Amino acid sequence: MRIGIIRERKNPPDRRVVLSPQACQKVLKAYPEAEIIVEPSPIRVFTDEEYRIAGIPVEDRMEECDILLGVKEVPIPALIPHKKYFFFSHTIKKQPYNRDLLQAILNKDIEMYDHEVITDERNSRLVAFGRYAGIVGAYNGFRAFGLKHELYDIPKAEALKDQKALIEVLRDISLPNVKILLTGKGRVGGGAMEMLTGMELRQVNVEEFLNETFDEPVFCQLEVLDYNKRKDGKHLGMSDFIDNPGEYESDFMRFARVSDLFIAGHFYAEEAPYLFTRTDAKRRDFRISVVADISCDIDGPVASTIRPSTIAEPIYGYDPKLESEIDFRKPGAIAVMAVDNLPAELPRDASEGFGAAFVEHVIPSFFNDDARGILDRARMTKDGQLTERFAYLQGYVDGLE
Repeated sequence: MRIGIIRERKNPPDRRVVLSPQACQKVLKAYPEAEIIVEPSPIRVFTDEEYRIAGIPVEDRMEECDILLGVKEVPIPALIPHKKYFFFSHTIKKQPYNRDLLQAILNKDIEMYDHEVITDERNSRLVAFGRYAGIVGAYNGFRAFGLKHELYDIPKAEALKDQKALIEVLRDISLPNVKILLTGKGRVGGGAMEMLTGMELRQVNVEEFLNETFDEPVFCQLEVLDYNKRKDGKHLGMSDFIDNPGEYESDFMRFARVSDLFIAGHFYAEEAPYLFTRTDAKRRDFRISVVADISCDIDGPVASTIRPSTIAEPIYGYDPKLESEIDFRKPGAIAVMAVDNLPAELPRDASEGFGAAFVEHVIPSFFNDDARGILDRARMTKDGQLTERFAYLQGYVDGLE
C-alpha cells in the first residue's frame, strides 16, 4: 500500500501535516508492506529535508499512491481522479462555499474520507485538532485582553515554537484581579484548561466565582448545566438536557455580570439556548470585555461573534449598542478573537498530536480489513455516489439546499 502525504494548497497557507517524519517511521516499522511518499512543500512545518533524513522519499509521485493524506480542502484543479483522499472537506454541514468541491469529488470518482467523521463504534471522534485550538485560543484570549486594556503586548502564537513557549510568555504577563470564564470540557476546553493551569492561575468553583471578590486573577470552568436551566425549574441532569434542549433557557447572564474574559470552548448543539444574545450584551450589567470564541459559531450562541477572524487580523470589536463591528480598542466595544483555524498557529505540536492519533486509530484499518468499521463510517463517497450514511447531502450536492 502506497500512502502519499500531499502538499497543502489552500490559501491562506496551512503548515500542518497529517504525518510527521517520526510518525511516518512508526507506520513503516509497524507495517513493512507500506510505502510512504511525501509531496514536496515549501510551507510544511516539517521541511522536505526532515523527511529525507527520516528516510522518507520526497517526490512528485502522488499519482502513484493509493491513499492521499491532507489536512485542509484540496483545490478542485489539484484533485487526482480515482484516488482515496483523507482531509477536512468542510461539507458535512452543507457549507455552501464547498458545494463545488463535493461535486468535483463525485465527478472525479474519488473515495472521500473526512477527518471530522472518523469515529469509533460509539460515534466519538478519533482524530481532531481540538486540543490545539483550545491551547492557541486561550493564549490569543489573553493576548486580546492585554491589547484591549493596554496592559501588555505579547507576540502572536504563530511566532512561538510550541505550547511550552506559549505558557512561558503567559506566565510573564501581569494580570489584575480579573475573573476568567471557561466553557467546555471536551478537547477544546481541555486544551484551554492546560494553558490556565500552566499559568498557575487559581481555579475557583461556581459559587466562589459568582459571589466572592479576589485580590488575584481567578478562573472558573463551567459545566453545561451551570449556564443552562430548565424553564420549569426542575433539575433532571445532563441526559435530559441532551434529549430535550428546547426545554432549557440560558442562565449565562449571572456569569456575564461578574466576568472579564470569556473563553468559549464549548460544543453548541442545535436547539440548545444561546449563551448570550445581542439583547443581553446591551445590558448595563454585562461586564465581559473580551471574548475568545474558540468554538466560533457565527451569529450563534455567543452574540458578539458576528464573523470569523483571521490569524493575520485575529481581533475585532463588537459594539453591543449598534450590533456591528468597530475598533476593539474603543470604549464599550467587546474585543472578539474568533479565529476559525487556530491549530494552524501551532503547526508542529498540532501535527504531532493529530498524527499520533491517526497512526493509532486509522492506519491499522488500512491493513486489517477495517476490522472496527472506522473507514466505513468515514467514507463519504464511493463509485461517484454518496454513501448511505451521507445520502442526506444529495440535495446539497444538487444545489437544492
